[in-house]
Amino acid sequence: MADLLVKLYEVPPSGAAVEALARDGVELRRAIGPEKHAVVEWAEDKFSRAWAAECDVAMSGQPVTCFIAVKDGKILGFACYDSTLKGFFGPIGVDPGAHKKGLGKALLLRTLEAMRDAGYGYAAIGWAGPVDFFKKTVGAVVIEGSEPGVYRGLVKASPREK
Repeated sequence: MADLLVKLYEVPPSGAAVEALARDGVELRRAIGPEKHAVVEWAEDKFSRAWAAECDVAMSGQPVTCFIAVKDGKILGFACYDSTLKGFFGPIGVDPGAHKKGLGKALLLRTLEAMRDAGYGYAAIGWAGPVDFFKKTVGAVVIEGSEPGVYRGLVKASPREK
């Protein structure tokens, strides 16, 4: 998987995507400290220990750099930035049972908007899985020669890593 680059000054506003979710009872917002364990555990249960570790990093700073989508007190998705490296977007994850409802798009746009507001001009999307989604939604482009990039030689703590 390659890394992608996004021009944050060209990312569309998140307002319409976030409002569409709100009409369906989904709140998209920046997570807060008391939710750290719930977010980290959810990311590990649904995705991987590595993503949980990145959520932990995103939840440990001020401001928190993790956005969550919540409905009826349950997490449906998350997106982080500055958790792998400064200027990196990701990870992003949506509960498989909630796919195709606009959650990924809204989380992506809102998180990239926060990066732009924090002063970044560009964002790297590390080890991007759904490349076409990122290209279509925010005009991301592949960074040639970025595989495995910053993830080269990544230490894994146990065979349980996904």
